[in-house]
Amino acid sequence: MPIEAFNPYSFPQFFYCTIGSIMSNPSQTRDGDCVVDPQPLVAELTKVLPKDRKFTAYHLSTPPVATEPLCHPPAHKPTSDSKTFVDTGIKSKNRRARNPLKTYCEKHFLAISIGAGKDDEPSDKQVLVLGLEIYIYSTSFSTTIFVAKADSTGYLNFLNLPKGTPSPIREITSCFLAFLVAKRRRPTKQLVVNLFARSQSQYLFPGSIKNDGKHVLDDRGLVKWWCRVFNSLLEGDEHSDARKLWDGIHGYLTIPGLDNYESRAFLPRTSTAATNWTLGHPLEKISPYTNNPNTFGRNIYPRSLIPTYPDDPKARFVQELEESTPDKAKLISGWRTPKTLDQFWEMMAFRQECSSGRMTGFMWIVFEPQSLKRPDSPKASSDTGIPITNTSFLASTDSAAPPTTPQHGQQDATGINSPVSPSEQPRRKRTKARWKRKAKKRLTGPIIPREPRVKTHAKDFPKLTETAHYFWPEDGRGQVVLSDNEYKRAIELLLHLEFGTLEQAIASTARWAKEVNMGKPWTLGIVGERVSATPATSSSTSEVNNLSGMIKRKRGSDGASVATSSVNTLGGGLVRKKAKLDENVAETPAADTDQNQPAVESQPQVNVLGAGLIRRKSRAA
Repeated sequence: MPIEAFNPYSFPQFFYCTIGSIMSNPSQTRDGDCVVDPQPLVAELTKVLPKDRKFTAYHLSTPPVATEPLCHPPAHKPTSDSKTFVDTGIKSKNRRARNPLKTYCEKHFLAISIGAGKDDEPSDKQVLVLGLEIYIYSTSFSTTIFVAKADSTGYLNFLNLPKGTPSPIREITSCFLAFLVAKRRRPTKQLVVNLFARSQSQYLFPGSIKNDGKHVLDDRGLVKWWCRVFNSLLEGDEHSDARKLWDGIHGYLTIPGLDNYESRAFLPRTSTAATNWTLGHPLEKISPYTNNPNTFGRNIYPRSLIPTYPDDPKARFVQELEESTPDKAKLISGWRTPKTLDQFWEMMAFRQECSSGRMTGFMWIVFEPQSLKRPDSPKASSDTGIPITNTSFLASTDSAAPPTTPQHGQQDATGINSPVSPSEQPRRKRTKARWKRKAKKRLTGPIIPREPRVKTHAKDFPKLTETAHYFWPEDGRGQVVLSDNEYKRAIELLLHLEFGTLEQAIASTARWAKEVNMGKPWTLGIVGERVSATPATSSSTSEVNNLSGMIKRKRGSDGASVATSSVNTLGGGLVRKKAKLDENVAETPAADTDQNQPAVESQPQVNVLGAGLIRRKSRAA
């Protein structure tokens, strides 16, 4: 095969696409190119997108894969250490760490594209407008949905949405998070949605900052935007039915370097925001180690409470603290400098990501199950260190156990030595028998080549959809299910494309959609059904704000209202005149004054006084 014609996505992608499509939708046949039955994600997105607007969705996902734990496990309690003498009260300094929680990670990527035609012109060319990458970490204690990356290209203005229409980017983001929360819900497990908001010009679409239509929010605007997205999960009417399945839902916000008074300005201005949000962190509440003090102890150090995610400012700080502290010191007393979580967040304010004029917000939404079963009392252990699961059962079996057979050389109850049976004698080591090798048959006839088969990739897909550590429902998977390596290759391909101009964005969108699934159609068509409120027109606004009818006018002598175009213009008849001292001086009536100056009266004047209103000085006799 020539090098130019080789495609690294060709053979493995076809295998994953076939298995992923069949596993995600068993009703689909291998002969069909597209899924006939509508996806549940399409039904949810249709409700929140503008009416009669066409969108295209690309949904990728991976199966749950074992990964590194999010938190460092704490050390064993001193009373449970094998080298600790409880009677004498001596504490062992050689403490060892516990086994970490078994953690699985499932990755999702959602991309949204629209038609590239301008001025409502239909076009078959698609251009990406939004990309979301979300990781789902699950253990036997809880499920964590972490928003890794979110980015837009700025080509959403091709939809020509009217003023007042809700942002489709915000609606799609909140809808996709609510979809994953509903599909990954476990009845007795806690669920947490977490992210950190940090403003950057571009995350997923290289060159998109060159597009003039892309509006990049600053640090303060981005934190407020994500707070509104998370607030829709707490107060949104479209998710009211899903909130009934949880015992409690609460949001948390932490901005290193700001106090509570300054951080309160970032919360949504709603009537229930004060009760639905807390300015702080829930790390102690969502940790499995603090929820079981009988097993892990009551003093858990911050190193075992802070989760670490990919490309996370907290993860880099935790890694530096781990490298600067010896292993023995970490197990005995934790880190040297930050002894509490409050000290950790104070030090985070001086980190490079949170200082030098930049701002980073950390948000959580904690979903508490209705029947959260707390762990039972710690398991009893014997003197040998072997855990005893049911002591009453062992006691009953010991009392009812038959008497043991005496060994060779021992006396039974009658005092006579009992012989040992041959089956109870110690077995000797047997040497391996030398098997004679059979002569190979000589192959004859034509050589028929076998078709290549992929044997190792099938192991990446778990056979069970629900275990004690993860939940992988069929209706919550992507349209294409890839292995972890193939998923990374698809994201790397997107990061090496160009979205600077419209032509480049169209070509990059077509190439990415084609190479990810080896030319097979895997798009999800969406037509919005949400009717947005029509904004008020200019005529109606002028009628509402017109206060001319509410002004009380003074009526003239003939009963008709006096309408003047001047402002604060006083006529001669409205001013009270003072009597003159000299009778020889002739008075000029106000009516005559108004008649003698028609030109002055026709022009709008301010505080114009007539000639008869001027007081003249009396002449000497």
